[in-house]
Amino acid sequence: MPAVIVDCAIYRDGRRTDGPADFSDALAEARATGDAFLWLGLHEATAHEFDLVSSEFGLHPLAVEDALTAHQRPKLEIYDDSLFVVLKPVRYDHERDVVSSGELMVFVGDSFVVTVRHGESAPLTAVRQRLEAEPEVLKHGPTAVLYAVSDAVVDDYIEVAGELQLDLEELEEQVFAPDGGDGGSGARKAGSGSGPVMSTAERIYNFKRQVMEFRRATGPLASPMARLAGPGVPFVDTGSQLFFRDVNDHLLHANEQVEGLDRLLSDILAAHLAQMGVRQNDDMRKISAWAAMAAVPTLVAGIYGMNFKHMPELRYAWAYPAVLVFMVVVVFGLHRAFKRRGWL
Repeated sequence: MPAVIVDCAIYRDGRRTDGPADFSDALAEARATGDAFLWLGLHEATAHEFDLVSSEFGLHPLAVEDALTAHQRPKLEIYDDSLFVVLKPVRYDHERDVVSSGELMVFVGDSFVVTVRHGESAPLTAVRQRLEAEPEVLKHGPTAVLYAVSDAVVDDYIEVAGELQLDLEELEEQVFAPDGGDGGSGARKAGSGSGPVMSTAERIYNFKRQVMEFRRATGPLASPMARLAGPGVPFVDTGSQLFFRDVNDHLLHANEQVEGLDRLLSDILAAHLAQMGVRQNDDMRKISAWAAMAAVPTLVAGIYGMNFKHMPELRYAWAYPAVLVFMVVVVFGLHRAFKRRGWL
């Protein structure tokens, strides 16, 4: 168990106190005093290791299964002896342009909070340090921990959304560059080091995948936050609805940003495909114009290349240069006509 227990502490009146090293004894002490609670932090516990925790804290088997399996949607479940909340913290890697998400499960019950972390994105260490520096908040018990964790996760959503917005503005400038961002200096590599150069279309699709990953974390959390912001949720202090309402407002803002990113990406992709179609049409017009100009001398030369004895102008000395001049004049006239129409 020491390998998976990140931290285990008793908090009394908002301050960390010394207690038994064993979490079972620590929980019994917190419940005996009545004015304290235990905060147990775990990181990717196995089924055998978590059995000890679930039996001691009386956690529901379905919630335990979700906490062990991971890959859960953000949700809120209410059981007889505990409250179970699933959050998905996110991080954005600028070097690889990748949104990564972890999972954070929070059990809230009688005089205890159990947090289970999967992945490296959860901001639990910073949250615990901040709460320990604010005893006035921490003295509200397990509800304060649930609020602080939710607030930190949602604040990270807004930060990641802002970073994605900046990168999207760069991508937008690239798409509307004269060359459309493909080739030359407009294309970006998949990472900061060596690697394949990504075309603009590939960057847009990759960006949409990252926004979709982001949406999987933010979208489903709206319903649980709305429930926590309302009355009647067990194991949550009645006076905390205002704070959860603030978290819910921030989450709504983050969801609006995600929706805006997705819509703008769709517009950028449509604009890029339209630009590609226009450039292809321009190329086809140029090719057609040059082919038309080449067809005239080819036709005349082909006719005079036939081995017939009786052909006009064959016996005149000026016939050959006259035919050459005729071909040049016709090609020049076609060139001027195509130039005026914008085909060349």
